[in-house]
Amino acid sequence: MDLDSIKRLRWPDDRETAKRLEGILRKRVRIEPLGKAPAFVAGVDAAFFDDKIVAVACLYEYPGLTPVQEAHAVREVSFPYIPGLLSFREGPAVMDAIKKLGVKPGVVIFDGQGIAHPRGLGIASFAGVLLNIPSVGCAKSRLVGSYSEPGRKKGCWSPLEYEGRVVGAVLRSQNSTRPVFVSPGHRIDLAGSMEIVLKCTGRYRVTEPVRRADRLTKSLKLELLGGVESQRGERISGGDNKTRF
Repeated sequence: MDLDSIKRLRWPDDRETAKRLEGILRKRVRIEPLGKAPAFVAGVDAAFFDDKIVAVACLYEYPGLTPVQEAHAVREVSFPYIPGLLSFREGPAVMDAIKKLGVKPGVVIFDGQGIAHPRGLGIASFAGVLLNIPSVGCAKSRLVGSYSEPGRKKGCWSPLEYEGRVVGAVLRSQNSTRPVFVSPGHRIDLAGSMEIVLKCTGRYRVTEPVRRADRLTKSLKLELLGGVESQRGERISGGDNKTRF
């Protein structure tokens, strides 16, 4: 089955269909050096409320980290909560937000996993394959694998190993802070993933594009919840707005 055929499939709403599609997508993941330095990177995040999900994508120039644009999407949740298959639950809104950006990012950073996943297809790999875009998972906690604690200085790292192979890095993104868990998603390797994360990290532990997306997601969630209350159950519109910083 080719990728265009996959994209035309009805979005799965049950475990067995999702697992079959997951197996197809996993075979499409490519872990390889990034061809060239990106001109733009994006960070994404998502939050659930009621039976909906809001996702935000924040675009930055790279490596200067000048904010360029943000976009968001709101969708009805169509897939049940199943541990290990959360990409099917949040993926549609996340990909909608990315596609609404006026400029295609050279790399997208996700607050989640790439190949450091029980079946090798975290949200960064999942969306990276479907969008055919280089992607990096940079999570605040470990999902799978074992590791030794890295050194305390920014840039120190240790390999994250799972089932006999290295699937990511435990990276100190700031001096003397808790590490982040970096794993390549698609069309990038581990070394390139760590470089992107370190160059996108400012004063805080998480990358600036993801940090901004997280803040805006929370703000939009509160705004939309307020809108639900004021409209007394009327439908929330689909989040087509793009806002310049």
